[in-house]
Amino acid sequence: LPELMLSDLAGIKGENVIFTSNETPSSEYVYAYEHGNVINLDDITHIQFLKKSLGGKFPKTICFRYNPGNLKQGCNAIIGKPEEAKYGLTREQILEAYKICKAEGVEHFGLHTMVASNELNPDFFVDTAKLLFNLCVEIKEKCGVRIEFVDLGGGLGIPYREEQKAIDYDELAKNIKNQYDKIVVPAGLDPLSIYWECGRPITGPYGWLISTAIHEKHIYRDYIALDSCMADLMRPGMYGAYHELTVSGKENAPKTEVYDVVGSLCENCDKFAVQRKLPKIDIGDIVIIHDAGAHSRAMGFNYNGKLRCGEILMRSDKSFVEIRRKETIDDLFATIDLANVKNFK
Repeated sequence: LPELMLSDLAGIKGENVIFTSNETPSSEYVYAYEHGNVINLDDITHIQFLKKSLGGKFPKTICFRYNPGNLKQGCNAIIGKPEEAKYGLTREQILEAYKICKAEGVEHFGLHTMVASNELNPDFFVDTAKLLFNLCVEIKEKCGVRIEFVDLGGGLGIPYREEQKAIDYDELAKNIKNQYDKIVVPAGLDPLSIYWECGRPITGPYGWLISTAIHEKHIYRDYIALDSCMADLMRPGMYGAYHELTVSGKENAPKTEVYDVVGSLCENCDKFAVQRKLPKIDIGDIVIIHDAGAHSRAMGFNYNGKLRCGEILMRSDKSFVEIRRKETIDDLFATIDLANVKNFK
């Protein structure tokens, strides 16, 4: 619900928002419906749940999330294998779901899938588009439903490592267009709108987590401890994601040391880098963690009483503006009824 509200506040409204969720409470469906958002259902049972939530009403536009199972492999541990994922409908379920919604009076239909996360191989997305295009044809033939848009989901990767190559979007678009011309046009489904969820490419490379080295420790390994932790950037600790690190003023210094760069959370997975070759880091050095514009503060938390960092925006003229202040102790305690806690016996 907060994400829908943020979209509305940002001026992204109505059918420009596709509400993709899972295990969704009624209140969120009601909000999306009342604000004209496109609702993307994650399960066939959600059809009647949505209708009940809306007091018997039903949207004129509906979308379903397809889980292709072993027809398509997920690209890494972040998204996992589709047949083991909790998301989406099977092929048999999705065919039945469109028939049900057609009977409910739905007039406009979409199809969605997402089986990748941070994928850099463009062929993966071409294959995904081909998969959805073919399913659109099958839905038309077996359900009498014309799909008006396909949403290829997110998953577009960025090069977190220096040696990785960014996706050539022009080449990717050309190859998807070739599949469109081979499958969609002959089936009489043209025009078919194609949507994509490009949050990581838009924000990921343009954010940095700025930290200070506050401790140095030498036991079985050498450690540098920062004043940041997983509460600020969860990706490395959560699933071993890689982020480049540089030390301000030492960008061209020789990498003579091997460190685990860590935070202060009471979890041993709270590590930004493991056995990373870096220049010698001194207490007080500024350590910059790159490509932290996506899945960083938004994934933060307050475990161990940690306070999440603020966010500073650099404008095109190199000026800076604070767009989110740091959390304070008052923020952390705001939801606690301290009076009742004090009276507890």
